[in-house]
Amino acid sequence: MRSWLSRFRNFHAFLLTAAALTASVWTPAAHAEWCGDGLWIDAMIASHHVHPEKDFEEFNPGIGVECWVAPQWAVTGGYFRNSLSKPSFYGGGVWGPDFLHWNYIRLAVMAGLISGYDYGSYGIGHNHTIGPVAAPLIMLDYKRVGANIILIPPIPSSDLPFTIGFMLRVKF
Repeated sequence: MRSWLSRFRNFHAFLLTAAALTASVWTPAAHAEWCGDGLWIDAMIASHHVHPEKDFEEFNPGIGVECWVAPQWAVTGGYFRNSLSKPSFYGGGVWGPDFLHWNYIRLAVMAGLISGYDYGSYGIGHNHTIGPVAAPLIMLDYKRVGANIILIPPIPSSDLPFTIGFMLRVKF
């Protein structure tokens, strides 16, 4: 059972991330050049764990941003409550090549760093809780709304199985 202090810290981190993302949306001149190919706000919703050996949290609220700096490249980052009921922050790049883009569907890959899991010997930071991630994405969009389905590989040192994540997106 978590104490009120740990809940407050997690909620505080969520509010700070949401405020930073909101501020970036309200300053169009600041991101006009950087995100010339689109700025998307992502809302992390849920996850599904494939053949889990233990129970995981499948409601994973969070917020993130995708800044498309070129038609095939984006910078992304955000926060969500992970399947272990811990706060996770992520950041990295997205590559969505044109030859894998058909009308409303784009196949892409995201690579970067994510926190909140035990990465064992290949993790960095306090208690090795920051580690690399490379995951394929199925991106769906129609005009200014869309969804991302991310296929997250297992993290054996956290006993986390193959996971499918679901996000909703809005373009600004």
